[in-house]
This record gives sequence, C-alpha cells and structure tokens, in this order.
Amino acid sequence: MSSLVAQISAKVTRLRVPFSVHLDLTWRCNEDCVHCYLDHGGTPEMDTAEVKNLLDQLAASGTFFLSLSGGEILLRPDILEIVEHARSLLFSLTLKTNGILLTAAHARRFASLGVSQVHISLYSHRPEVHEGITRVPGSFVRSLDAIRLLVSHGVKARITDVLIRQNLDDYPQVQALGAELGVETKIDATVGPSFDGDFSLCSLRIPFDGLQKVFRDPGVVDDIESFCAPPPPPDQQALDGYPCGAGHSACYISPSGDVMPCVQFPVVCGNLRHGRFAEIWSASPGFSGIRATRMHDLPVCRTCVNLSSCTRCPGLALMAGDVLGPSALDCEKAYARTGIPSPLAPAPECRR
Repeated sequence: MSSLVAQISAKVTRLRVPFSVHLDLTWRCNEDCVHCYLDHGGTPEMDTAEVKNLLDQLAASGTFFLSLSGGEILLRPDILEIVEHARSLLFSLTLKTNGILLTAAHARRFASLGVSQVHISLYSHRPEVHEGITRVPGSFVRSLDAIRLLVSHGVKARITDVLIRQNLDDYPQVQALGAELGVETKIDATVGPSFDGDFSLCSLRIPFDGLQKVFRDPGVVDDIESFCAPPPPPDQQALDGYPCGAGHSACYISPSGDVMPCVQFPVVCGNLRHGRFAEIWSASPGFSGIRATRMHDLPVCRTCVNLSSCTRCPGLALMAGDVLGPSALDCEKAYARTGIPSPLAPAPECRR
C-alpha cells in the first residue's frame, strides 16, 4: 500500500466515512455457478427511483468507490440509467458482470460515461471447464466477446478468476489469455460459505498444496519473498487495530436495501426502506458493535504469530460460530502463505 493510500485509508477510517460501497442490484443471474454464495430466488429489489435515491445518499455521505454487482447487473433493464446517475455523482465506478448480455451499446455508453472498470468472470481457457462451472452452454465465447467489446471501445476490463478444484491448473492459461486480450487478470483463491451460512461450498476449495502453489507463483504474487515471509510478532499497534475495514470505511448493500458490513459479513444493520443510509451508518447498534472491536479483543487471534499478515474475515468467523474467533478459512491461507501454523489450519469445516 502506498503512503498516500495508507494515509487516506487511515483518515476515512478515523472519520468513519463509507468510502467504499458494494451494492448488489439483483441476486438474479443468467448463470448458475457451482461456487456461488447467493440465493437466486425472489429477493425483492429496489426499483430505479429507490436505487437513484440511495446513490444520492451515498454521495452525500462521502462514498467515492462504488461497485455495482449481483447476480447479473445486465438483467436489470434500468442498468444504463443507474450507471448514468452514478457517474453524474462522480463515483469511481466498477461494474461486475459475466458479460453474457453485454452489447456494443453497453460498451459505448460505459466508455462515454467514464466507468472506471468492468470485471468479467472467466474460469478457464477451456470452454468445457468454464461452462462446467457456470452451467451455461456457450457462456465461454459470450464472456470472451464481451471482454473484446469493452477493450475495443476503450473500457478498462478485468478478468476475475475464482479458483476451485475444477479449474486450479488453468489459471496460468487464463492469465495468458488476459494478456492476449489486453486486460488484467485477478486470481482469487477464496471460496466461502453461502450467504445463509452453509459451508458445503467449501468442499470446492482448492487443496492446501494448491494454495501454496498460488501464493508462491511469481505470475500471481509480485514479491513472493515479502508476501510469504514470517510476519513480525504482533505489537501494540497491531493489537489496537481493527479486524478489517468492514463497517469502518466500507459496507455492503443488498438488492432489497439491507445494509451490512460486508457481503461476507451478513449482519443486517438496517434497511433503506425504513431509514436513511446516514442514520444506519452512524447510529446502528450493529455497526457500533463492530467499531468497538479491536484485535486485542480476539482471544485466539491476538496470540497468533500470523496476526499482522493474516486476512482474517470477521464475517467468516461469525458464520463459523464466533465473531471474535478465528476464521478457519483464513487460518489455512495464512499457514499456506507463511508456513507457520495458525490456530485452525487446515480449516476443519472446509475439509470434512
């Protein structure tokens, strides 16, 4: 993290500015990915006027980074109207889509509006593997065509490749495909439980030796020696820090207007149909409880040698049973990264 970014991050956290917001516009999707954590049922969605009103509220609260995601955002017939309104408020806007429904008209409009980036999921360079994960025939070619459309119109695109057992060996070829297309590729080795707390999806996670392989791949990690080095023992500054930015400088909003700390931290702190965002953000007991928690309040993690480099997620810890406890998934990642055992490595609930 650069010095300037670190300073900004510290300031927005201190001032409790919701600097980064992830908004799901819908949970409906035209793919059926095997690792998806969302419920694609009949979740009531905010309509166009409600979404635009919410965007006004976020802008007034100081939000700068806005991600519009789903589900599949292009299933919303009002998506361009929403994107136009978001850009009129000068958000740095990221869109997340599978690209199946993306047209030249979308690409032209995203370019003219100055959308910061469009993320498109691609799970393999092999159509049969990608479509085995999305469970939609023809989705591989259509997602590739969407990337090409975006690039041809000058829109910055990024491939997102979530690694599961079915596609672990394919990520170098996906990266090569991204380079050929002129886009960045983001490799993500995290597969968490479903939104309702069901850990069965963890059976799809790549094995421990696969994590080690990814963390020691110079094509994925820029500075392996630093990234995988044993961290220094926790000092007072680390112990006085917050577990993560969720609820401090970032939050998640569901299609029905539920406000939560993070998409992986499903604690509903309020609903936008029953209160304004600023009130929920500043006065919700849920957010207040999160903000009162420091690393020294975590009875297990505060003694762990991996504390200062661990990516512990309090939401995953909560879904595993204790918001103040370790996140077993992150314990395993820390162990794979540093070679030093963490309290719950390897993760028991994901290795059943």
